[in-house]
Amino acid sequence: MIQRRLIPTYIFLGIVSFLSVFPFYWMISAATNTSFDVAKGRILPGGYLMENFRNLTAGQDLWGAMGNSFFYAVVQTILAMFICSLAGFGFELYHDKKKDMIFTILLLAMMIPGVATMIPLFKLVSDLGLLNSVGGFILPAISTPFLIMMFRQNSRNFPIDVMEAARIDGLKEYQIFFRMYIPMMKSTYAAAAVITFMNAWNSYLWPKVIMTDTNAQTMPMLIANLASGYTTDYGMLMLGVLFCSVPTMAIFFILQKQFAEGITGAVK
Repeated sequence: MIQRRLIPTYIFLGIVSFLSVFPFYWMISAATNTSFDVAKGRILPGGYLMENFRNLTAGQDLWGAMGNSFFYAVVQTILAMFICSLAGFGFELYHDKKKDMIFTILLLAMMIPGVATMIPLFKLVSDLGLLNSVGGFILPAISTPFLIMMFRQNSRNFPIDVMEAARIDGLKEYQIFFRMYIPMMKSTYAAAAVITFMNAWNSYLWPKVIMTDTNAQTMPMLIANLASGYTTDYGMLMLGVLFCSVPTMAIFFILQKQFAEGITGAVK
């Protein structure tokens, strides 16, 4: 029997859970209805899913955009985790006053909005000939102050005695990083992978600036194209949003346990 004093708590949690899940349900339901039904507020599933899918694939390069987004996000995630973890490893385990000063400057860089650096970044990417390329997409994001800070903070739980014992056994510093640090910090890597992948997948403004070729467009750019124009097919738009949402949700649900451990600084 549920204690009576807990009934209001369960009612509150039930309402909050419903409000959290309902937008996702409505997105799926809207993807199966016509634009008129969606605008009218219909919340029950309809029978127009395949028609919306045919319209979506006929008017937009859906698979090309998904392939671009997946490729860009995976490459950015791998490079960002390696570079930021190496920086966090060095800042914490080999720190001195000069490194602490550099780290402080990195933290201050977090206060600068990305829009303020958009023009010089575009000029740099253009001069390097990286427009419409994976290099131009990932260049501003392969090293972020937030990820470096997260790896540095979690590196404080890395056992120094183990590293000193490894040095006595003859391991080089790069061997300690690859053979000991990375396996023991796998929860932090999982959290960093989730954050970086989701940011890369959902990135819109920077790809919109540097991706001038339609063959290089990403999923957020495709969704923006669906919402533009004189009329909007809301059923087709919701289906596109559903395709755009599924990969990030899958990544999060697969790595949610490791994500929670990485955020709290767990070391194994």
